[in-house]
Amino acid sequence: MGPPPEPLNALCRAYIYALHGHIAEMLFTTVLLGGDWAFQGVASLWPLFFYGAGGLALEAIHRLLRADCCLLTRCTLYTLCIFLGQFCLGALLRAFGTCPWDYSAFRYSLLGLVALEHSLAFFVGSLVLERLVIRNTVRLRLEAPWKAKESPVPRFQLQRD
Repeated sequence: MGPPPEPLNALCRAYIYALHGHIAEMLFTTVLLGGDWAFQGVASLWPLFFYGAGGLALEAIHRLLRADCCLLTRCTLYTLCIFLGQFCLGALLRAFGTCPWDYSAFRYSLLGLVALEHSLAFFVGSLVLERLVIRNTVRLRLEAPWKAKESPVPRFQLQRD
């Protein structure tokens, strides 16, 4: 039969988390912030790295705490990690003048880098991330590449008469 299927490596899982984060951001800005329902907008590539690395970090937290902490505690911790990551990434990008977001107009914003009004959305997003994305991503397996079997098809050759 062949070697057993292998789990996805960290780069593949980060890619899945980055895609999920990008789609979630598009839905968040469209639905909650009253964006354009055509899903057109300006996106930066920097958050893709954040979503990929953040997904791997939250996956590690999930593996460490899933047996010891209830779902409510884990999602609260995930939400705090998301805020911390968004704040740190925003501060770094702002230092280079490339931060694509500014939450200064929100009532409960912290230096315009994070808005506490997003807490519920981040909490629900972390719940979806754990229950649907992380849980299924860590179960994905890669099998050995498929190879065609030698078929017993007769081969004909032309001969000189």
